[in-house]
Amino acid sequence: MHKVTNFVAALFRHENDRRYKARLVAKGFTQTYGIDYSETFAPVAKLNTVRILLSLAANLDWPLHQLDLKNVFLNGDLEEEVYMDIPPGFEDKFGSNVCKLNKSLYGLKQSPRAWFEKFTYSMKKQGYIQGQADHTLFTKFSQDGKIVVLIVYVDDIVLTGDDIVEMTRVKEKLALDFEIKDLGSMRYFLGMEVARSKDGIVVSQQKYILDLLKETGMSGCRPADTPMDPNAKLWEEGSVPVDTGRYQRLVRKLIYLSHTRPDIAFSVSVVSQFMHSPFEEHLEAVYRILRYLKANPGKGLFFKKTNERNVSIFTDADWAGSVTDRRSTSGYCTYVWGNLVTWRSKKQGVVARSSAEAEFRAMAQGICEGLWIHRVLEELKMKIELPLKLYSDSKAAISIAHNPVQHDRTKHIEIDRHFIKEKLDAGIICLPFVTSSQQTADILTKSLARPTFEHLIGKLGMIDIYAPT
Repeated sequence: MHKVTNFVAALFRHENDRRYKARLVAKGFTQTYGIDYSETFAPVAKLNTVRILLSLAANLDWPLHQLDLKNVFLNGDLEEEVYMDIPPGFEDKFGSNVCKLNKSLYGLKQSPRAWFEKFTYSMKKQGYIQGQADHTLFTKFSQDGKIVVLIVYVDDIVLTGDDIVEMTRVKEKLALDFEIKDLGSMRYFLGMEVARSKDGIVVSQQKYILDLLKETGMSGCRPADTPMDPNAKLWEEGSVPVDTGRYQRLVRKLIYLSHTRPDIAFSVSVVSQFMHSPFEEHLEAVYRILRYLKANPGKGLFFKKTNERNVSIFTDADWAGSVTDRRSTSGYCTYVWGNLVTWRSKKQGVVARSSAEAEFRAMAQGICEGLWIHRVLEELKMKIELPLKLYSDSKAAISIAHNPVQHDRTKHIEIDRHFIKEKLDAGIICLPFVTSSQQTADILTKSLARPTFEHLIGKLGMIDIYAPT
């Protein structure tokens, strides 16, 4: 007999409810792998996919509805044989008996997986197709070509599409299978504020930023023009060590904030490299990001309506930009139907021997992202103009991609070279040249002076709806 001891935990008091609520929570740390549970992984919606849906909704005038599922982890069916002790306070009534769990419980390691499997089964039973590029994406197509798209993040659901009848029906069916609350039009999702007008959709995190500034005592600080000093060079070693736990908490919050703020993606990528052993200089760089956020806390992504129906990718690299190990930084940003949907700033895993090699590696990463977006749009049966355009400001990297001749400059990047050449020959991508001054991804590879930085922010499609007019 396998036992999992449990306890009753008073968790919260709802802001609109004076009653205190309690929940039975399992002590999952007492479970044994292979006996009480096996697989625990459960996917959650990729925020990149959510941004793709926002771009489509803005362009196609799709409504955005939000649903909240209550007590989701109590819905899953357990495959394993799991027992629990009687909760404290009920021993007199039940004696030495134990309870066999048929349904999942909060605290059990397999609860998230059991819940997602139950939800997936419910959606497939209604004729929805589960996405392969993002397993939390479910679609249903009607005979007249209309579509309903649903994406789930644990207990938060976004529902969109142009089949209003089916959207109403699926909400009613979900209400029968689970306890749900219809929150109406999408306003606040995973800490992100969503505002919509006839011009488009804006996603920002103003409240999150203001709360962070208040928590750190930076509400009255002097604002900064850019998130990082262009002349700053951060080394691994500094003068005075700082509290590692506090530094890590701050950086983690900035990482989450960068989901709607691509303008801080590079600076957050830099400060996150020192989380294992931070010094005063690194903490000052974090404070510089906070001071920059203080200047425009309401800035966010704007998804506008356009006539474009293509996917564009910008890739760039800062060769040997890291002063600590001379590794290069890759950056890419992708646009779907004219709106920024994904971006990344990341130090490369190996030292590049030339700027062409660094740019080439960044190009390969950008192509991988473009192929994933292409797959998502195919599953949604959206119009895609091929080839995908990947803009690079490196003529050497573009030449290597088109040139099949092997030589000393390419033999150590053969895998990337063959991968890129294969996609070129298949007509999936093309590689137009763009000047460095027009390379949007430049903001993701290095700290820039204010004029260049503000010019590129405009190209990212960021606006501040809270700014005085």
